[in-house]
Amino acid sequence: MRRRRVLLCVVVLALGYALLCGAGGVFVAEAALHPGRRVLLESDRQHAELMAQRRDSHLANVTVTTVDGTTLSGWIVRPRQGGPNFVMLLHGLSDNRMGMIGYAESFVSQGYNVLMADARAHGTSGGELASYGLVEANDIRRWVDWLRDHEHADCVYGFGESMGAAQLLQSLSVEDRFCGVIAESSFSTFREIAYDRVGQAFHTGPWLGRSVLRPLVEVVFGYAKWKYKLDFERVSPDRAIALSHVPVFLIHGEDDSNIPVRHSRIIARDDPEVTLWIVPGAEHCGAISMAAREFEQRVVGFYVGHVAEHRASEP
Repeated sequence: MRRRRVLLCVVVLALGYALLCGAGGVFVAEAALHPGRRVLLESDRQHAELMAQRRDSHLANVTVTTVDGTTLSGWIVRPRQGGPNFVMLLHGLSDNRMGMIGYAESFVSQGYNVLMADARAHGTSGGELASYGLVEANDIRRWVDWLRDHEHADCVYGFGESMGAAQLLQSLSVEDRFCGVIAESSFSTFREIAYDRVGQAFHTGPWLGRSVLRPLVEVVFGYAKWKYKLDFERVSPDRAIALSHVPVFLIHGEDDSNIPVRHSRIIARDDPEVTLWIVPGAEHCGAISMAAREFEQRVVGFYVGHVAEHRASEP
């Protein structure tokens, strides 16, 4: 009788574990694929207009249509005394282009033209699913096409934070015309950040997702591939950088509790040509608030240096 009770408890626990991993994996997958959308308000537009006026610039609406027919939206900010170089700004998860307004003003003040784009499924851009770079890589390539064809851009640079940083790095697998890209607080692979997310829910670190709750992570990957035909195994900024010749500068806060600094360390370890700046005391995407002057010097210095390289490589 006692043995039967033990066996029954084992069966119940196993079924509960399987239910937790199955239902939890589906819930996590749906939440990740359908992030909250921050609406772009009229007050946001007014704020951006004031910034452009303050920096003697002109702000305009722009759109592009992707290969799958999705319309993406953004703003171009052109300084009146600007040159031929553009910086594409890419925001984080559940944000929109306004999340990059501070960076936009900084770059415009340095004479750069700026593209502030809403990612698909964010802001006023179309699309219902966020794929963390899998589909967005080609969206970014489409924006580069537009800048080269319509704006006659000389150097196109990229600057992204968090999700936008990962999407920017992932785009290097299909886009090699950037003069240089800067990514703050990127993840290394979708699998690694999935382990982190599971661990963060229980305050354990990534080991829980790699071990006890590994089946939940596998359900997330399998469900996304089965229902939405999205293979998250291919979301790997780390691998995209390794196959690219575009100069890359990584920035990461040492105290980042959202996307741990080990992600940028992994990328830099796998590609010694990557520049990595770890900012002591900085939280997630907090480098500019922790070390504003050094941030501007390093970022602008990186871009200026690679303008020279771009021009030297021209026939």
